[in-house]
Amino acid sequence: MLTLVAFLVTIGLLIIVHEYGHYLVARLCGVKVLCFSIGFGRPIYSRCVGRDNTEFVVAAFPLGGFVRMLDEREAPVPEHELVRAFNRQGVFKRMAIVAAGPLFNLLFAVLLYWILFMSGMTGLRPVIGDTPAGSAAARASMKSGELISKVNGAAVATWQDVRWALLKEALRSRSVDIETVSGGNETHQHKLEMSDLNGDDMESDVLTKLGLTPLRLVAPARVGEILQGSVAEGAGLKEGDVIVSVHRIAGVLWDDFVTVLRQNPGKRIALQIRRDFVLKELLLTPEAVTENGKTVGRIGAAYRLAHAEIDKLVTNVKYPPVEALLHATAKTWDTSIFSLRMLGSMVTGAVSWKGVSGPVTIATYAGQSAHVGWKAFVTFLAVVSISLGVLNLLPVPVLDGGHLMYYMVEFLKGNPVSERTMEIGQKIGFALLGLLMACALYNDLNRIITG
Repeated sequence: MLTLVAFLVTIGLLIIVHEYGHYLVARLCGVKVLCFSIGFGRPIYSRCVGRDNTEFVVAAFPLGGFVRMLDEREAPVPEHELVRAFNRQGVFKRMAIVAAGPLFNLLFAVLLYWILFMSGMTGLRPVIGDTPAGSAAARASMKSGELISKVNGAAVATWQDVRWALLKEALRSRSVDIETVSGGNETHQHKLEMSDLNGDDMESDVLTKLGLTPLRLVAPARVGEILQGSVAEGAGLKEGDVIVSVHRIAGVLWDDFVTVLRQNPGKRIALQIRRDFVLKELLLTPEAVTENGKTVGRIGAAYRLAHAEIDKLVTNVKYPPVEALLHATAKTWDTSIFSLRMLGSMVTGAVSWKGVSGPVTIATYAGQSAHVGWKAFVTFLAVVSISLGVLNLLPVPVLDGGHLMYYMVEFLKGNPVSERTMEIGQKIGFALLGLLMACALYNDLNRIITG
């Protein structure tokens, strides 16, 4: 249910922002707006408001929307309203109205990032864990415990920053300069070769491919939370218990404990715990659950992090309002340019088309981000809003960018593009969008099947 609600909020909100851009600028340019529709098909809700009696509609099929304006090409226009018809406006006004939709999506992303940067974004410090032998990180002499401070001269504060910086660099360079700081505050310079990356790796975890893994917390097996009605509660585990041994094997860490549980679904496990300095013996049987097509064990208990452990691995990135706005604008710009470069690389074959996603993947990520928290969901909204804005600015007929292309030609020629040319362009545009949607749906289904 949360996934469905998150998906509808995502699609509905971004469509409203996009269409409101067209609507607002059309009104500012003196164009009469006949209908503002969220969705296509049969209307679910409809109401006419304002002096122009504009019809506001919520339709049955939510994947889109439109703003219909007074236009002689669609229906006869009364003599006294010709001045308010869209087709009678100057070319610059028409360009402004068409461009407003995708630009509002980009401005909406700036607003969302601004809110996030002011409220603070929590992330893992980029402290390097194990570097597998033969990996790019190992060849660059990067060592466990080093903190990544800069990527190609740009400061990074979290693993998210590192991943983003490496993705951008991977599209334009085969190596990148990494600056790290060791435990003794010594600065080290590394040249990380990215020749191991191929087109398919852009969709997977680039960090893992390069041999960069976050430092794992060496955590004692201390129980922090017990789910009501769980196996852990039934076995007598309580918050604060420390797992001393599992099957008489002492010195287990939390990760070791979880591994044993996952590998033994439905099998009885003997535990020795310490509670208030007293040792106790417990027996429990992990519940068998299915994850990604595999059966694993689960008991419904979570780890409790101490504040010192949190401070060591987690940081909070927060900026004052003006600085946050600058960072939000830069983030939106960087993401937009990166999207265009990725699309260009897909066209040339340098990057796999597996990264193209459709409504199923959008719904999945909407639900997952909503489960994590409002900041994750807002970040997801910003990314999708940028994607929607960039996609609509592409010079493809039937998209806003295609209309902008026609108007640019009209400005250079001094007269409008012929209806025959627009008709051919429209057919090409629909064909391209059809191929893109087919690719996106295929990728969605493939992700579901392969997990």
